[in-house]
Formats: sequence, structure tokens, C-alpha cells
Amino acid sequence: MAMEVATPVHAPAPSPATNLIVSATNAMETQKKNRIQVSNTKKPLFFYVNLAKRYIQQHNEVELSALGMAITTVVTISEILKNNGLAKEKKVLTSTVGMKDENKGRVVQKAKIEIVLGKSEKFDSLMTPVTKDTVPEEKAVNTEEKPIEAEVKPEGKN
Repeated sequence: MAMEVATPVHAPAPSPATNLIVSATNAMETQKKNRIQVSNTKKPLFFYVNLAKRYIQQHNEVELSALGMAITTVVTISEILKNNGLAKEKKVLTSTVGMKDENKGRVVQKAKIEIVLGKSEKFDSLMTPVTKDTVPEEKAVNTEEKPIEAEVKPEGKN
């Protein structure tokens, strides 16, 4: 069963001191322009991969976060970016968060992951746009396949 990344709608009322800390944390988190909250039901995988590339290009790093079943999607996105030489891992945080289950009416613990990826040294050279005039290094070599012609010799004759 697929789970969505969700924000609790009704949380228990915290004390005034805790409320200040929570509101300061929430204000700081909403200011992060390089955070992607990943869901494994809303968008396809490569939507998030391409969005992460754009965030790395703009902010030099991206923070990928997910809850529950979407954690595997975040790990996959991270590995795709690292294996393609576009990003390097800076930080990985795991935790659990209490979420109110609307069906059962109780607080349920959900696993949470946050992965911060930074721009790799090769990022800019790998992300250069291809125009009509420029040919990437990989494509510069003529890789056109040609049929292999073999000379068939009758057995016993050399």
C-alpha cells in the first residue's frame, strides 16, 4: 500500500515555550528553498530527479526528505544523482515523527529521512546544455554500428 508524505493537521497543543520553538523551526523550514518533500504516489521518480538537479544548480545543494514508504524513493533519487556524478552526499538524518492517523484517531510513529546532497565537482561540466553547434565528448566518437563482415572459409582449406 502506497503512503503519502503528509503533515499532521491536528497536533496536541504544546506549552507556550515549546510553541515558540516549534514556530521558529517551522518558519526556518518553510524558508528552505532547496528542500524537496518526496511522495511515492504523487509524481514519477524522474520528476524528482530532474527537480533535484535544478535545485543543485540554483542552490549548490538540495535536501530530499520523505516519510514512511517514500523513503526508498528518496534513497533511489540520491543514488541516481551520485552514480551519475552530479552530487555528493553531505548529510543523512533519520528519525521518527508522530503523525495523527485520521482513520484510527491516534498518533502513529512514522520513519523520516532527510538526505542533503551537494554539487559535485563535475556537475557543471555534466549539465552543460547541448546545442546544435556543440557535441558532447561521448557523442563525438562515431559510434555508428556497422555489420561485421566475416570471410567464411571451407573447412580444411587455409
